[in-house]
Amino acid sequence: MKTQILVFSLSIITCLSAHAELKWEQTSVELHPTATDKQAIGHFKYQNAGKTPVHFKSVHASCGCTTAQTQKDEVPPGEKGEITATFNIGDRTGTQVKTVTVETDEQTNSKTVLTLKAVIPQQLEISPTFVFWKQGDKPEPKTISVKAGKDFTVNHIKVTSSSPDFQTKIEETGKGEFKIDVQPKETTNLIASTLTIQPEDSPKVFYATARITNAPTAPVAPPGQKAPIAPVAPTAPGRPTAPADQTH
Repeated sequence: MKTQILVFSLSIITCLSAHAELKWEQTSVELHPTATDKQAIGHFKYQNAGKTPVHFKSVHASCGCTTAQTQKDEVPPGEKGEITATFNIGDRTGTQVKTVTVETDEQTNSKTVLTLKAVIPQQLEISPTFVFWKQGDKPEPKTISVKAGKDFTVNHIKVTSSSPDFQTKIEETGKGEFKIDVQPKETTNLIASTLTIQPEDSPKVFYATARITNAPTAPVAPPGQKAPIAPVAPTAPGRPTAPADQTH
């Protein structure tokens, strides 16, 4: 009886050790594409460390701007391969994080999430991206500062307001540095405008928002403390606003 139990136990151990198992070199990569790159490509390498083949059930990316593919549908024991994730940059800037979900027929780890992080150079640094006036305030101009990012040359910019209720004036303040004065015609009504900012001879666009709001202005913080963020009033009907986030 003891011999049968021992044989049975050994058979279980043997079966467990024979399971398919993908070992990944890394499940996350960070890429730093240049300003002229159109794509960022991540390579996720693996090896079947088990004794039976691994079959891929699905490989899919988290969004339409990223594609993923595997070299093979089946990975025999001991063989290596890789998943390639391609992120199409488009007009995106800043830090972009995309994921690829890999599903296999492994018993112990059938789903693996691969992460691709792309840090894309910012052509323009804009501060602030939101200027506002309290309803009834004097319609005095407010300033948005624009500065060319590292490794970029920007000689001129153009600014377009989506609403005729706001006027803009551009002034060059240094090499690759500008200020945009934004001024409402009046502050009686709740209105908003998307300001489209574009470097000369560049397809990329950036956004800021100007708004007349009935929310209180940002309170002043005591010394050594941060001021709370002022609430934002709803946009007036028919007035577009800039996208809150350019990452997709």
